[in-house]
Amino acid sequence: MHPLPGGPLPTAVAVALLLLLATGYLLLVRRAGRRHPAKSQHPWRTASFLTGCALAAGALLPPLGTFAHGDFRGHMAQHLVLGMYAPLALVLGAPVTLLLRTLPPARARRLTGLLHSRPLRLLAHPVTALLLSTGSLAALYGTPLYDVTAAHPALHWPVHAHFLLSGCLFAWVVAGPDPAPARPGVPARLVLLGVAVALHAVFSQLLYGGFLIGVHAPVEQVRGGAELMYYGGDIAELLLAGALVATWRPVRRPGRPTAPRVSPTESLSSS
Repeated sequence: MHPLPGGPLPTAVAVALLLLLATGYLLLVRRAGRRHPAKSQHPWRTASFLTGCALAAGALLPPLGTFAHGDFRGHMAQHLVLGMYAPLALVLGAPVTLLLRTLPPARARRLTGLLHSRPLRLLAHPVTALLLSTGSLAALYGTPLYDVTAAHPALHWPVHAHFLLSGCLFAWVVAGPDPAPARPGVPARLVLLGVAVALHAVFSQLLYGGFLIGVHAPVEQVRGGAELMYYGGDIAELLLAGALVATWRPVRRPGRPTAPRVSPTESLSSS
């Protein structure tokens, strides 16, 4: 059996960080329930965030962690879990909204200001999110980068972190319930998701046919990985589309009664 990429210690550290993240989230849920009993955290959001942490940990631990180290099909399955399924579950947990409910007003305003800062606006731009998540596939599989990471196990960890963080960024921009700076309307986000679906299909077809790729692995493994990317990516993007519809809130039309005016912090934390 192949060892865990980078050795058992980095894997243990990564899993411990995920456990710490889940524990911190649960503590915030408890604190928010005490401070705002009328606005308690939805149980499905808590379950979603914990599921995301469990999926990310499961992708790093055996059997998937060891399978990914020795077989391209395992690598692709790990990539899908870390880059698409776990991020969606984490984002649907609305951790930023939960944090806003527990912070003192002054700190909540500072966090709100950070969310609307120019660097974060650039990072959360739909094109940036698309390039960092789906566009990075060209850099990983169309260049020798994958072979380099396969030969140097320590490099797996930056790749894992990129998959998880860029996946969270894309899911947040498209369907996240948390506040986001200058989030486009639903039609624009559907177009963005459609572009991501098309790019995934193109990359998987190129991978299956062996065109313009830099992956050196047995043909059956590469083709199996391409099929996982094609079908597994489609399922993940359907789930993301469903989340977009489920979290969409129509804009009130002029002339209708408006809700009582609330502070910016309350407005951000009410979703």
